[in-house]
Amino acid sequence: MAPRLVWCALRMNLADPAFVKDQYRDGANLDARIALHERFSTSTRDWHAWLFDHFDLPDDARILEIGCGTGALWHKNRARVPTVWRLTLSDFSLGMVETARATGVSADLAQSDAQTLPFRAACFDAVIANHMLYHVPDLPRALREIRRMLKPGGKLYAATNGIAHMREYFQLVSNFLGSEPSVPLTQFTLENGADQLVKHFARVERFDFDSHLEVTEVEPLVAYAMSGFTGKQLIGNRRVETLRRYVAERIARDGVFHITKAAGLFVARAG
Repeated sequence: MAPRLVWCALRMNLADPAFVKDQYRDGANLDARIALHERFSTSTRDWHAWLFDHFDLPDDARILEIGCGTGALWHKNRARVPTVWRLTLSDFSLGMVETARATGVSADLAQSDAQTLPFRAACFDAVIANHMLYHVPDLPRALREIRRMLKPGGKLYAATNGIAHMREYFQLVSNFLGSEPSVPLTQFTLENGADQLVKHFARVERFDFDSHLEVTEVEPLVAYAMSGFTGKQLIGNRRVETLRRYVAERIARDGVFHITKAAGLFVARAG
């Protein structure tokens, strides 16, 4: 009988400062991961468009995005952003801030830590945290800061993943390595996020994004693997060609490689 694989054997701490600094030095790693989701998603709705669909804000809203990354949310929804909105995009990584600046999005940009935001209290109608709160070392501190930033009735839009997210991918890598699956140790998921948010906000709602991945090409999946912890720490550059052949054999055998996605959004309203 084959050994049973345990889904918590090697935990990747996504809030480790060294990991975050290396991962988001610039936009290259993030772009590789986004590309896989954009090209092979089963959803007819782009993630950034779906996220924007949930914004319910004043006509003259003042908005802060923390962990803005490459600024993709605003670049992809450029035509939908009211001209009177005032955007402030911030990120812990100066490289990400410079990448966002290069997109030409009309916004104030700042390098800042979500745990110590350099803005006066109650000055934003919305704070957006798109797949980034699980990277914050002291999450309760960051949530207090976010709450401090919001006007009465203001909203936090916090996107994250669930524990089943990308599970077939982690299984594929574990089979390739001959080890038990490695999965991210996340402190803010679809399963535990609401419990943390209700400690700071008056009302919390959850919305799930209905999508999975049907991958039919080798290189995007290999690029995804090599962009993160799995590729850099577990596979290494010397084994990337072997991984490429392994993935090619799997796709040739099955025709398509299905990957579960579990992503969604919390909307938390300040009292």
